[in-house]
Amino acid sequence: MAQMWKCSGLRWSDGGPVLVWSGGRRSPLVRGKRVAFGVVGEGVRECVGARGHACPTRARVSGRSTGARCEECARLDRTHSVAADTFADDPRPYHVYLAWFGPGMVKVGITAVERGPARLLEQGAVCFSWLGAGPLMAARRAEELLRAALRVPDRIPYGHKRVVRALLPVTRAERAAEITELHALALALGGWPESLLPEPCQVVDHMRVFGLDGVSAAVGEVAELVPGGLVSGELAAAAGPDLHLATGRGVVVLDTRLLPGWELTAAGAREEDRLRVPVREFEAPQDGLF
Repeated sequence: MAQMWKCSGLRWSDGGPVLVWSGGRRSPLVRGKRVAFGVVGEGVRECVGARGHACPTRARVSGRSTGARCEECARLDRTHSVAADTFADDPRPYHVYLAWFGPGMVKVGITAVERGPARLLEQGAVCFSWLGAGPLMAARRAEELLRAALRVPDRIPYGHKRVVRALLPVTRAERAAEITELHALALALGGWPESLLPEPCQVVDHMRVFGLDGVSAAVGEVAELVPGGLVSGELAAAAGPDLHLATGRGVVVLDTRLLPGWELTAAGAREEDRLRVPVREFEAPQDGLF
């Protein structure tokens, strides 16, 4: 009987992206590595639970869900969540940042100073710069100030990020231009929180870290995993939770948030560069996207 594994998701470390499995096993992901696995034929996708606790009902969840949690566990997971504004008394210092994902796609966000750039790697930010640092509520006020005064969003859909990754400007200076301009405008705004210490614009570029330099345009994305499904391809790039896999049908993006909750097995050597899961084809980028 084939050995089965459960994936906990993709993590970014100083050494790059790794897939984490049940029991703590880790699989480093490097460009050119073959990523291949099968989904147990009679399997179902179970809720992964919340905050370190198993789902009490072992509820089934949709194969299309990127959260892999039932309604109740999703609610519990957001308890004391900074992102959901339910943990306003967090005493840790926070960074406010500007992140760039492609032309016309800049967002503002916050992350705990102690986390360093991990949040930006997890989001797939091609470039970023710190904007300021200070208490949580001051960081929140600065974030809201940028949304209101400069119309900088705090979210950009993952689907938009994926479509443009092969169309990014070639030079670092071009990629940094929008962040540099917005950084100057942001620090010039009235109403900047007094307890938030402004930071100089120092744009960090993740193009090479993600392996996006020279990557072929993706033709589509895995829509969901299914019982009996198969994913096999050569890793062309990794950005945020996404793996860009070179397959027999072209480069296809796999959002690794679709993996948790399934029982997976190793794919055989004969299954190279094949997909046996639903794939959603990309349409050509629309002008309105930028």
